[in-house]
Amino acid sequence: MRILGLSAFYHDSAAALIEDGRVVAAAQEERFTRKRHDAGFPQEAIKYCLQAGALSLDDVDHVVFFEKPLVKFERLLETYLANAPRGFSSFKMAIPVWIKEKLFQKANLEKALGTLAPSGSAAGKLLFAEHHQSHAASAFFPSPFEEAVVLTMDGVGEWATTSVAIGRGNTLETVREIHFPHSLGLLYSAFTYYTGFKVNSGEYKVMGLAPYGEPRYAQLILDKIVDLKEDGSFWLDQSYFNYATGLTMTSQKFHDLFGAAPRTSETLLTQREMDLAASVQKVTEEVMLRLSRSLAKTYGIENLCLAGGVALNCVGNGKVLRDGSFKNIWIQPAAGDAGGSLGAALAAYHVQFDRPRQLNGALDAMQGSYLGPEFSQAEIEQRLAAAGAKFSVAGTPELFERACDALEAGCAVGWFQGRMEFGPRALGARSILGDPRNPQMQKNLNLKIKYRESFRPFAPSILAEDVADYFELGVNSPYMLLVADVKEGRRRSMTSDEERLFGIEKLNVTRSEIPAVTHVDYSARVQTVHEETNPRYHALLSAFKRRTGCPVLVNTSFNVRGEPIVCTPEDAFRCFMGTEMETLIIGDCVLAKSDQDPALAKDYKDKFELD
Repeated sequence: MRILGLSAFYHDSAAALIEDGRVVAAAQEERFTRKRHDAGFPQEAIKYCLQAGALSLDDVDHVVFFEKPLVKFERLLETYLANAPRGFSSFKMAIPVWIKEKLFQKANLEKALGTLAPSGSAAGKLLFAEHHQSHAASAFFPSPFEEAVVLTMDGVGEWATTSVAIGRGNTLETVREIHFPHSLGLLYSAFTYYTGFKVNSGEYKVMGLAPYGEPRYAQLILDKIVDLKEDGSFWLDQSYFNYATGLTMTSQKFHDLFGAAPRTSETLLTQREMDLAASVQKVTEEVMLRLSRSLAKTYGIENLCLAGGVALNCVGNGKVLRDGSFKNIWIQPAAGDAGGSLGAALAAYHVQFDRPRQLNGALDAMQGSYLGPEFSQAEIEQRLAAAGAKFSVAGTPELFERACDALEAGCAVGWFQGRMEFGPRALGARSILGDPRNPQMQKNLNLKIKYRESFRPFAPSILAEDVADYFELGVNSPYMLLVADVKEGRRRSMTSDEERLFGIEKLNVTRSEIPAVTHVDYSARVQTVHEETNPRYHALLSAFKRRTGCPVLVNTSFNVRGEPIVCTPEDAFRCFMGTEMETLIIGDCVLAKSDQDPALAKDYKDKFELD
């Protein structure tokens, strides 16, 4: 049975293809259109998935959409009616769009799908899953567990904002829900907005900013805004928010509580924003911890699966892991709405059609999340030549030696290999790499390559077999979704003057043997690299370890601020020519910036919208 899953029309549209329960392909639409968080109908992602499966749409048995639009419309109407006449301006903007387009989403989807089918029709193929069911299915069914508690936390689906399901075999039963407008995801997004960042993309920045601050507002949030119960359930005082019926996230009462209007984007960050970030992060972690403790106690199951946008909060995930309420944790790498496409397909296959799961007893079913397009060596050479690139071709082991030469020389190395990652993280297929021992690398990558804020941390990739030597992490973290502390023995002691530093002053203090990936609180967002899922990246790390004794590399996504991660060799070459990246390796092709035609240089600094 072949099933195509779709997510679209909010943010991060995507498509995923499964065949007899096996994940064949998955990709976000943004990677093809080059529009960050593209919310449109995922036409190009669908075309890619069908190509990867050697199918046409006529060969697909079912197409499953990741949520139910009519139930969402019901929530919208009930919310406006409950708050009338407040929110009329928002109502006036939203309703025409629903009446013209979204109420007829089934017909519109069938029409769009029909243009992609050789027969000209997709009639009878379309099914709909619930939003949180799609998230939960994306977390449980690819996991390595026969049984698990599945916790989904995000902004909002149809009604649910937090849900709990129990997964056993090929079944998935929802047992608890918290409904809109009470939402942990929207609470975090409100502080994202208030601290001057973009909702639905800037939440990572809040998490990265938090260690520079003190959680001095956390108790105020719990006293005034969030009524948090011992079991992790919560209620938000809506008088502090504007998202239910307004055009912004926070109300004047929110601004009065914290003593100022929202920060304007791109203005100077102050200690206050850092303290606000630390505070909402602490509250979020407390909710996650109370929920996980309560669920472990209630259901007596040792495995936990996580999905939804809040599951991308890798700091909170790390706290839940270390808390030990659950023995094992597995997090869907595409935990946000993009992953809903895969979950919708899996929910239909296993739940609606009662098809069995095939567990292998060890690895999960995501194949390292390398589910996107790949290019043969011949294709890479042809595409690069057509783009005007100058390159040489290196075989093994020369390729790894040249990469190590560049890394040791302090260069930023673009690394483009194999199938593109599915989800928001670059995992060694579309990555920019650096030497973590270089104390200038974090600053250089942020300011000269990524063109983004200097405070943002970078993640380490480490050989899975060496992770316990560098980090306080006793489990695999292949998807960069767990934060752990650098080992005491790898840390550098701070001087008394350094200990007294506050806020952004902490940034340039060398804290460990691997300063480029050690955050100001000695933490790191760890990716363990496994030979089974990415043999070439594993081989590069092994070569770097032989050369330097260090099994770690800085790994950041291959893009600049506001740009989707690169998909094709041409995307990679343009990004290479638009930044101060010195070396690019695509397949077996090695490119040096000094060899390129200066006329091909791009100005990438202001090319994309702020993220």
